[in-house]
Parts: sequence; structure tokens; C-alpha cells
Amino acid sequence: MQTTVQAYLAYHISGQPIYLGVIGAASTLPTLLLTLPAGVWVERRNKRTVVIVLQGVMLAQAFTLAFLTIMGWVTIAWLIALSLVLGAANAIEVVARNALLPELVDKPTLANAIALQATAFNIARVLGPLLAAPLVALFAYSEGWAFFANGISYGIVIIGLFAIHPSTTQPARANNATSALTQFREGQRYIRQTSLIALIIFLGALPTVLAFPVTQQIPAFARDVLAQPNDTDATVAARNSVMFTLQGLGGLIAAVLQVALSHYPRKGLLMLIGGFVFSLALLGMAFSHSLALTLIALVLLGWGTTLTLISSNIIIQHVVPPDMRSRVFSSYLWARQGIAPLGSLLVGTLAQQFGAPKAALVCGVVCLVILGVVNVVTPTVRRFTVT
Repeated sequence: MQTTVQAYLAYHISGQPIYLGVIGAASTLPTLLLTLPAGVWVERRNKRTVVIVLQGVMLAQAFTLAFLTIMGWVTIAWLIALSLVLGAANAIEVVARNALLPELVDKPTLANAIALQATAFNIARVLGPLLAAPLVALFAYSEGWAFFANGISYGIVIIGLFAIHPSTTQPARANNATSALTQFREGQRYIRQTSLIALIIFLGALPTVLAFPVTQQIPAFARDVLAQPNDTDATVAARNSVMFTLQGLGGLIAAVLQVALSHYPRKGLLMLIGGFVFSLALLGMAFSHSLALTLIALVLLGWGTTLTLISSNIIIQHVVPPDMRSRVFSSYLWARQGIAPLGSLLVGTLAQQFGAPKAALVCGVVCLVILGVVNVVTPTVRRFTVT
């Protein structure tokens, strides 16, 4: 809900697509600086404690944003600054959370657990925009109350985390006597020497760098590209929320599919299928001037990106040994999110200069070319099976 409403609020305040890219970049820029060292840092600490503390930071960020919005003091500068705070907390928390998961379930059920986690996330991506639409249309300072609700949700998550008890057979933490730099180099050497993991990290970066920045432009599509005569602010807000909802619905369908296929071994093939689907969906958004066709493209975009990211997560969790997991995941998440600000700024600039549809066209073509080349040059990912 916060993601949907914040993008709408930013575009409502500024009316400029470039700020959607700037805010997207601000939320992911800390990943560029923090995620790689976080891999070593997390391995030396209790992962559950790290997640709880950082969920608390996110709670404070949401309540601050709510207060500023309800009081009428929120500005683009505040949105950017608080996006940086949230991004910094996310950059470390996501490493700890992903490394914690294998300590909560055994390996035979790990793929199912990852898919269920993604299902819960994508249910939120559907419900959030659906709840945001009437909230924005009917209530004064509605954006602030959406942020307030998000803050409450973090409190509920923190209570749940205190009830979680990792396995007593969890892997030993990294040896603090070894320097952090040495451990970091060991992780990078493992990635370089394991071609499958290197390719997964590279391909996992595609949707975050070239697909998700296009979804940051949904408010521009809703207000400008799909504009109708006699549009009101409420109409545009509803259209914006429906577009975010349909993208989330596509992700939810992909996540449920992964649950159903949790014992299907060819995760590499699923990852490539997802990549080609979201690339074609970007092209669909580029050429569509119909709301119905754009919504179909958004469903496929959500489906393809989610299938790609769940499959890549499962492959890494199965292949990487426990003592390397945090360090490899930090590199994977850095590639997925750390360089995302470049994608956000690139797409935001393209949308500002040439329009959101042309930005989607460029991203779709680039993704198709990269996936095609990788698929032709090496079968490593396509042939990977989970055993």
C-alpha cells in the first residue's frame, strides 16, 4: 500500500516522471553501498535479531512518513530522504532474512518455503493497491493513513519474529578471527569459480534494473498515456491502483505456480521462461494505448519477474553451502538491487525525455537481446535441475 500511494503522491506533488525515478533510485541506492559488506556482517551475528531490529527501523520510517503527510508537511525532498532510510534498512535486512530461511526449514521443503514466502509477498502486492484506491478517493490525508497502516504492519511482523525459533542445528557463524575483507574475498572467489551462480546473479539483475523501473512509471501511464476525457483525480488514482494491483496479481499467480511446482526440478528453465515473458510484457506496455491491453501486459510482467526471481532464489539456496550463503546472497542482492538506482534514473530520464512507452520499449528490447544471447551461448542455466 505504501509503495502504491507513495508513487501516486510523488507524481501528484511534482507532475514529473523524473521524480518517480529519483525516489525509486533513493530507495535502492543504499543497496549499492551496504549489501555487499552486509553479507559478511550478517554471518557474524544472530540473523533473527538483525531482522527484528531493522524491521523496527522500517516501522519508524513509515510512522514518520505518515505524520508528515497527515500534517501536510510532506515534500519531494522528504519522500526522497525517507526512501533512503527505508532503502538502508532493506539493504541489510533482506540479506539476513534470506539467509535465515534455510535455518527454519529443511532442504527438501526449502523450494516450497521460498515459493510460499513469495506467495505471501504477492498477496500483499494485490491487496495493497486494492485497499489504496478507495482510501485515496474517499479520505482526506489518505496517503498518510496508508503509511500509518504500514507502520502498524511492521509491529505485527516484529511480534511474529519473536515467536520464530531457528533450528538448533543451524550452521555455525563465521569465524570473527578471520578479517571481514578476507571473508568477502572468499565469497567473491566462490562466485567467480561457480559459473552457474555467476550467471544466476547476472540474470537475476535484469528484472530489477530494466523491468521494475518501468513499473515505477505506472503513475505516468495512468495519468498521461491512458488518459481519458473528463478524468478526475479520483479516476486517475483508481486507474493507478488497478494497474499496480494487476501487476501484483501476475506475481501472485507465478508464486502459486511455484508452490505447485515446488518438486519440479528444472528451476533454470523456469527462470528463463519468466525472463522472456517479462521482456515481451515490456514491449506490450510500450505499444499499448488501451487500458485492457496494458493491464494484461502488467499481469504478464508481474508473472515473469516473480517466476524469474523465485527460481533464482531457489537455485542459490540449493547450490551454495551454508557457510557461504550470506556472502553469496549479498552479492546476488547487490546485483539485483544495488545497481537498481542506475535503472531507475535511466528509465526516469527516458520517460521524461521521450515518454514512458519508449522507455518500456528500450528496456524490453535490451532484456530480450541479453536473454537470447545467454540462452544461445551457454545451456548452464537452462539445464540446471534441483536434486
